[in-house]
Amino acid sequence: REFVCVTSTMSTSPLQKPREWKPLEQRKCTDIPWLLLFILFNVGMLCICGFAIATGAASRLISGYDSYGNTCGQKNGKIPGIELSGRDHTSRKYVFFLDPCNIDVLGRKIKSVALCVSKCPDTELKTYEDLRNFSAVYGSDLCSYDVQPDTYSSHSNRATKCPTLPVHPSASLPVFHRCMPVDISCYARFAEAFITFVSDNSVVHRVIAGVMTSKEIIMGLCLLALVLSLILMVVIRYISVVLVWILTAVVVVGAVFVAGGTGILWWLYVDHSKSVNATLPALELEVAKDNQKALLIYSIAATVFTVILLLLLFFMRKRVALTIALFHVAGKVFTHLPLLALQPFWTFLTLMLFWVYWITVLLFLGSAGSPVQNNQTGLVEFRMDGPLQYMVWYHAVGLVWISEFILACQQMTVAGAVVTYYFTRDKSQMPFTPIVSSVLRLMRYHLGTVVKGAFIITLVEIPRLILTYIHSQLKGRENACARCMLKACICCLWCLEKCLAYLNMNAYTATAINSTNFCTSARDAFFILVENALRVAAINSVGDFVLFLGKVLIVSCTAFAGILSLNYQREYTVWVLPLIIVCVFSFLVAHCFLSIFEIVVDVLFLCFAIDTKYNDGSPGREYYMDKALMVRQLNRLNTDLRRQVSFEMFF
Repeated sequence: REFVCVTSTMSTSPLQKPREWKPLEQRKCTDIPWLLLFILFNVGMLCICGFAIATGAASRLISGYDSYGNTCGQKNGKIPGIELSGRDHTSRKYVFFLDPCNIDVLGRKIKSVALCVSKCPDTELKTYEDLRNFSAVYGSDLCSYDVQPDTYSSHSNRATKCPTLPVHPSASLPVFHRCMPVDISCYARFAEAFITFVSDNSVVHRVIAGVMTSKEIIMGLCLLALVLSLILMVVIRYISVVLVWILTAVVVVGAVFVAGGTGILWWLYVDHSKSVNATLPALELEVAKDNQKALLIYSIAATVFTVILLLLLFFMRKRVALTIALFHVAGKVFTHLPLLALQPFWTFLTLMLFWVYWITVLLFLGSAGSPVQNNQTGLVEFRMDGPLQYMVWYHAVGLVWISEFILACQQMTVAGAVVTYYFTRDKSQMPFTPIVSSVLRLMRYHLGTVVKGAFIITLVEIPRLILTYIHSQLKGRENACARCMLKACICCLWCLEKCLAYLNMNAYTATAINSTNFCTSARDAFFILVENALRVAAINSVGDFVLFLGKVLIVSCTAFAGILSLNYQREYTVWVLPLIIVCVFSFLVAHCFLSIFEIVVDVLFLCFAIDTKYNDGSPGREYYMDKALMVRQLNRLNTDLRRQVSFEMFF
């Protein structure tokens, strides 16, 4: 009796209970602790911004400061130990560098004495007499504060306390109140490779003039790429069949060539084996045996590769039909949910706003800290000492994590809308705007889940970026072994990042379906993907190829239209730069839109796999899938049933 009770208890244990999927029936908050952690992290980001503003870094960045710790455009306090500090620069609003061409490439800064002046030079000043006349006319002293204009020509330290002659005219609109020369040859040491290309001023002028002349054409072609991307997302549901079968034919032909190449290798091996003769000289005999061994290795490797390729083709031949059906349904999704096409705009706009904020705060941090006098130059620099110097690293982690969070929100939003479409039997009962409903569900229930997924990607991406930076800094100085190890680590981390990103996308879909936390959703999605490994391989390989062809088609059409348009721009003969701008923009636009299409296909496949696993079409367990997928599923069930009947009749 006790044994029966124990058995009954174990059979009803939650550990033994099969997983129940109830799409869109339950909704609860997920991964709340991660959301709280993310909120605390963002509070830290805001504190960093507040610290930079409170310490005067914002005003120093915007208004500029000289080499003695004085902020231009305001009255300054005295800094102990700095002789020329504490000056009233209310009338001196611009920063002037005595030697603006002395650029530290590694330190990414100008190694020159900076002064606050009333006016930037607008003409070229060739002599010290020109400096004195400029000071007399405009009241702007271009030499150090302790040098009087009357002594510019005779001062003993004029070489170090006055600007390097000649002084090139500055831009009419100073950049952040900095007097920057307009002569690009001034920066030859900073960009030698670029200067070698633009040293011919006529070429530079023709390129710039051509871009300005063709700006209307460039804008029109960029708009054309946008329109073509939108059209392709709708049309691809009809042309996907042709593209997929073209891919299949290419793969089959390639397999035939691979098989033929394998046969040729074995024939060469047999031929070399017959030609090996013990009577040959020792050197020739050794070379013949080495060639024979090499051919044997190549033949075995080619045979293994050919067998694997042919097996994959055999087992995946029927999965191509599923890819075609998914592309067809994805096209229907975009016709029912047209706002999906606008999702890249909102994501791009949000990323741009965040990146502008991040760069601004980073520039603030570059001017934050306490004034410290450099012992070598005697000039004042602002540095953060102690724990405050790690704020830059905290800020860098925030860049990666928050950027990944924004991208994850896009994936979760798209997944929520597509899941709503798939698991709603009566499409007329769908919400008025499924995208808005998905965004509201995300903000109300699942922000913690996308935070956790973004953090996992960040844990992999940051080490990869660090290793990439180290590899770039040590380029040419490390040995071959270290270089190979670094590249191998970077490649492994890159592959791991891509795999985790794909798993995260499916975890967000599982969360949108059943409102489970990230770990549970990732586990469920992983098991379903493993059960459908061949289908996943077919969809990813075939689908990625079709989408790649779509990107190539958009770029090619845009480039062809650009050539025809620029052909009538007779006064512009250099087409390189405008055409490159158009092609790059068109590829980015196509990638943004077709990546949304790819997300929709992945979400549809996971929904289809769950639907076919837990439903069988019987009353009470009807399928949710579209008719295109339904026909494909029924054909597969009929095929399986015929095989089972034939098997039973055989025995």
